Amino acid sequence: MTTSSTPLLEDILFLDIETVAQTHQLSELDADWQHLWTEKSRFQRERKQITPEQSYEEAGIYAEFGKIICISAGYFRQEKEDFKFHVTSFYGTDERQILETFVAFVDASWRKLCAHNGKEFDFPFLCRRLLVHGLEIPDVLDLSGKKPWENPHIDTMEMWKFGDFKHYTSLRLLAKLLHLPTPKDDIDGSRIREVFYQDNDLERIERYCKKDVVTVARIYLRLKTMGDLTEDELCWESPTRLDLQPA
Repeated sequence: MTTSSTPLLEDILFLDIETVAQTHQLSELDADWQHLWTEKSRFQRERKQITPEQSYEEAGIYAEFGKIICISAGYFRQEKEDFKFHVTSFYGTDERQILETFVAFVDASWRKLCAHNGKEFDFPFLCRRLLVHGLEIPDVLDLSGKKPWENPHIDTMEMWKFGDFKHYTSLRLLAKLLHLPTPKDDIDGSRIREVFYQDNDLERIERYCKKDVVTVARIYLRLKTMGDLTEDELCWESPTRLDLQPA
């Protein structure tokens, strides 16, 4: 990776989150929440001709009915003559602790956030779940009062659009197109619900999430023509697991 043209890399925190529905099955919600989901999913159900129970498999993408089970973060740091990319995660069953730990982790040195499809999903989902738990939104996440040119959010999918608003490109496709290692060599997003609720394998989800962060950083570098991120430049930090304590 070349560094002569990357003076702002250390300002960027790269992110990816994994989410699931609040419960495994719709029937586990109380009657009021079930009714609210039926209303929320009406358009989706009518378009696909499916039941509320079937549509609930996708509830994890909605901040009102989902929860965060993993946040992975990556950042560049100058070490001697080289940049190193550090990657860590906060994951588990206790969403509030995950968010609190993440907020404490984010400091003023990161003036920008970067994610793939982050402006449509990761960033607003984080903000909404922080508010649900009554937690303060870090300045780098909060767009309130900021002018458009002060927006601290970078979206690699938006970078690839080049102004084409209707164009969606998945992280996996863009990595393949740019000849980068695939982040989907084990599971993909469609299996997170199964791995969480049926397999109870949070470590597998955490590994998947942090590989996505590395891929986002690699794509960002490639789209900025800054070179590649090599395996020697990766520093895998110990993740932090945060689980609900038994009542």
